[in-house]
Amino acid sequence: MSGLRSWTADEQVALLFVVLFGLLLLAGGALALLGFRERSPAQQAIDERVQRELRALAVGAGVFWAAWVSGPVGATGLFGVLSFLALREYVTLVQTRRGDHRSLLLAFFGVLPVQYVLVANRNFDLFTVFIPVYAFLAIPVVSALAGDPHRFLERNAKIQWGLMVCVHGLAHAPALVLLDLRGNQGRGAFLLFFLVVVAIGAQLAQAGAAQRLRTRPLARHIDRSFSLPAWGLGVATGALLGLALAWTTPFSPLQAMALGAIAAAAGALGDLVMRALKKDAGVRYWGNTSSVTGAVGLLDRVAPLCFAAPVFFHSVRWYFR
Repeated sequence: MSGLRSWTADEQVALLFVVLFGLLLLAGGALALLGFRERSPAQQAIDERVQRELRALAVGAGVFWAAWVSGPVGATGLFGVLSFLALREYVTLVQTRRGDHRSLLLAFFGVLPVQYVLVANRNFDLFTVFIPVYAFLAIPVVSALAGDPHRFLERNAKIQWGLMVCVHGLAHAPALVLLDLRGNQGRGAFLLFFLVVVAIGAQLAQAGAAQRLRTRPLARHIDRSFSLPAWGLGVATGALLGLALAWTTPFSPLQAMALGAIAAAAGALGDLVMRALKKDAGVRYWGNTSSVTGAVGLLDRVAPLCFAAPVFFHSVRWYFR
């Protein structure tokens, strides 16, 4: 591991891409071969879910590559676009009224760009409270000025929660790229890579374990596959992935395992929360009505990251301050 740490950043990135995309190709090839065999409907459903999780990992790898190539400013802009698309997808599948138009305009064209400007300027103390404090107070004020009291609290809570997940949570990912820790200056993209691989890799492990372990689900009416043993195996996988990627970070092996477990746990619980929101909205996938709403399922792909990113960011920043 000490030898890998001595490599240049470009050499480490090259090795990461060779290993990561090689594993993705192997996994995709294995699933393709399994597709030629006769499978029961239940097994086909499992294969479809694993394929979705593999696509999520591929998307995460692509995002890391784009963030690395474009640099800190480009990474911030890239995630700003992702937040815009995710928030749009969220809003198209929740019920809003004409009186919410002003609040939505403020959310999309006021709060979202300001949040990412704060990230780009490294105003970390302000950007962490901008949405939970200032935006959460401004949204209902603007909504009240529209003069529509029907389900006022519910409508505003939906917009606030969309901002919290799609903008506040996701904005912590490019903040990792700009986070300069002692001995890790200019290598923040590796922290983002660490987070993406750990969070989504743990989701893959949890999905696989949930299909093999016949245990009682914790939230039967939200997700029958979410159980404590499967979640624990996902967290353990996150810890092992963190250990394997410790050489890309300023963390010691034990620190990398702990942070990997934290990111995996937060991502899995966040995914459960988003499944509850989908149940409430009456959809199976965020993108299952794309022909009508324009939703393409992006939120399904980034949901674990939206929850894992802020927890991981603050854990790293506070511990290594």
